[in-house]
Parts: sequence; structure tokens; C-alpha cells
Amino acid sequence: LIGQLVDKPDLANAIALNSSIIQGARLVGPAISGLVVAQIGETWAFGYTQEDLRLLLAALLGGLLGYERETKGKAAGIKTHMLVALGSAIFMVIPLQIGVEVGDLTRVMQGMVTGIGFLGAGTILKGRDEESVKGLTTAAGLWMTSAIGMTVGLGQAGSAVLCTGFALLVFAVMPRLMHLAPVNGHDKK
Repeated sequence: LIGQLVDKPDLANAIALNSSIIQGARLVGPAISGLVVAQIGETWAFGYTQEDLRLLLAALLGGLLGYERETKGKAAGIKTHMLVALGSAIFMVIPLQIGVEVGDLTRVMQGMVTGIGFLGAGTILKGRDEESVKGLTTAAGLWMTSAIGMTVGLGQAGSAVLCTGFALLVFAVMPRLMHLAPVNGHDKK
């Protein structure tokens, strides 16, 4: 497949530099993997840039988290998570493209974390007592989705894919474990 897509002498170096992206993309799907493998310099196969594929990967990873939440009937689903991840990635990619200093980029990140906190706060509903608070996991999931989007935007696709896997594991396994744990000193039945 690689030989069919490109015939460049620096292909081996491009593949070696992007091994974490390749591994992460293989988890996402064969179509993305084929595009990632074919990177040569600043432009990817089929005319896509690194930044284009970062944005695509951010949206896909956000979509995975959103799909899980939507299938559970939660307020923030696929569209919300995809937009949060994509928006977070854009806020990382664009400053890097225009040459913003690292110190200034950290201020952008601080603002994003605060802004996502407000978005997450909108998903939290408190009932009449301390026991009836809903939406905390949704808020935390949006916060995590934003962090994953920022990670992809910064070019750390392997870490973003790994964190997405961890988040999906938390969403899937922890509810089952919580049913086994005692609540207020009593076994849950």
C-alpha cells in the first residue's frame, strides 16, 4: 500500500517519525491509517496537511466518546463531543500555524480549560438533596474530550488515542464496578 501511494526516498523517515500517529490511527480505522502512513514532509497523501488530519482525528476521537454517551441517553452526545474536540484542536493548530510562542499558547490552553468548565457546568443538574446531582460524568467527559482535542491539535495523536481508550474504559467498566461496591455501608442490591 505504501509503495502504491508514494515513491519518495524519505518515506522511511516519515514513517519512523510518525509511528505513534500510525499506531493510534490503526485503532481509529484503516482509512485514516492509510493516509497517515503516506506522510511526506509537510503535505500528506491526497493533498492533506498534518493539521487537516489532526482536526479529522480530533473529531473522530470526540465522536467515539460522544457515541458512547449518546447510546447511554446522556445530554451531550456525538455532535457535542465532536465539536468540543474539533474546537479544542483548532485552538491549538491555528496558533501553532501563525507562530505563537509557547508561553502564549499556554494562556490559550488555560482559557480553553476555563471555557469548557462553563460548558460542563451547564450539564450539571442539582436536585433537592446532596444525593441527587446529575451530569457530573457528562461534564467531566466534555472536559476530557477538550483535553483530547488539544492533545491532537498539538500533534500528540498517540497520547490522544490512548486517553480516548482510557476514557471509554472508564465509561464502560466503572458503572459495572459501582454496582458491586457498598453504598453508605450497605451492599447494593
